[in-house]
Amino acid sequence: MNDPWDTLRRFTQARIAQGRSGSSLPTSALLDFQLAHAMARDAIHQPWDIERLSEAVKALGVEPLCLATPVADRVQYLQRPDLGRCLDVASRQTLLLHRQPAIDVVLTISNGLSSIAVESHGLALLRAIMAVYSRIPLRCGPVCLVPNARVALADQIGELLNARLSVIVVGERPGLSAADSLGVYLTYAPRVGNTDAERNCISNIRPPEGLSYQTAATKLAYLSHEALQRKVSGVALKDDMPSLFLG
Repeated sequence: MNDPWDTLRRFTQARIAQGRSGSSLPTSALLDFQLAHAMARDAIHQPWDIERLSEAVKALGVEPLCLATPVADRVQYLQRPDLGRCLDVASRQTLLLHRQPAIDVVLTISNGLSSIAVESHGLALLRAIMAVYSRIPLRCGPVCLVPNARVALADQIGELLNARLSVIVVGERPGLSAADSLGVYLTYAPRVGNTDAERNCISNIRPPEGLSYQTAATKLAYLSHEALQRKVSGVALKDDMPSLFLG
């Protein structure tokens, strides 16, 4: 008799239908689990080559700003989430010098909880985002590159740059089936103190297993357009994107 779980396993990377050996897992399933755990740890602790991404952003014809949080190292980043939600003094001054009368959107990129995700997908996703934003069109500020940031840091960056919309591309918390996933968070009227209820999230960006760059960028463009039109984001902004948006 066939186990129905075997069929379901073909449609997911979740750990189902692992089998068993006596009262435990088979050796192969146990080794796969240990490998996934090691990959998740590596994703968090791997250094992020921010200089290389900065040069690549310049090559796209976009101004990069390399900023910093008060976080000293990755251990402190994990232990003190509050420090990842704010810029250091020098970075705040840098943004004030780049403040403009008004911009539609400011983009931030951070390794977050997965440096591997940004190294693998960050530049390609940025290309796709810039391409769809140019078709709306939106007035974009500089691209801010910030190691060891949390999602809420985008509120402070958007506020300091006088942006109507703040978007952060960040390495997501690695799981035991995906260590290289990017997330994108969008907030209208970014201000320090905004809550997660005021953000929209596009998750699991990691082709080919997850969302493609183009699909994620198109979804972000739609949400950005609607947020600016309706002057809301988060739970007040629903995803009703028509199938032919930007098509």
